[in-house]
Amino acid sequence: MSKNNSLVVLTEGAIIVAAAQALSFVPHDLGVSSIQVEYGLIPMAIYALRRGAKPGLMAGFVWGILDLILKGFSSGGFLNPLQGLVEYPLAFAAVGLVGLGSVQVKSQIKSGKNALGLIIMYSALGFLVKYFLHFLAGGIYWGAYAPKSMNPWIYSLVINGGSFIANMIMLLVLLVVLSRVFKRFIIVKE
Repeated sequence: MSKNNSLVVLTEGAIIVAAAQALSFVPHDLGVSSIQVEYGLIPMAIYALRRGAKPGLMAGFVWGILDLILKGFSSGGFLNPLQGLVEYPLAFAAVGLVGLGSVQVKSQIKSGKNALGLIIMYSALGFLVKYFLHFLAGGIYWGAYAPKSMNPWIYSLVINGGSFIANMIMLLVLLVVLSRVFKRFIIVKE
């Protein structure tokens, strides 16, 4: 990768992180629970598919640090350093795993085939790992906040599993709505 191309990838990553963070300020709680639709996952997934896993992981990691600083500390989302590390930089970086499908998705698109199945599969992988990390932190650190009659692990599974499902539904809707232009977001013009 040339130095100029590295700068383009880094600049794109910075723009995506800023967009993802800005989208995190849009209200996104569903109902009275803590199930959340995280709008920033979509630009992060597109970036990871466009540039690959390594840039995707790095952008997600930076997004996690930024979210911790701008929201985690002020909203009570930070309990201790280990929980903060797991739920912010590591969980947000996991979205970059979507980039593991970058080569396959680009190949499908360039050959004129439908890549939606691959996009869904690799997005599900990245989103699942993110919410699995939140699930672990929920069971370990947030258990005291579960309803008294409910097992903290079950509560964490319901909240984080619900968030995973809500975000996958959001992705599916956007993929259908944007299916005609989606390939323009993923394929890099040389």
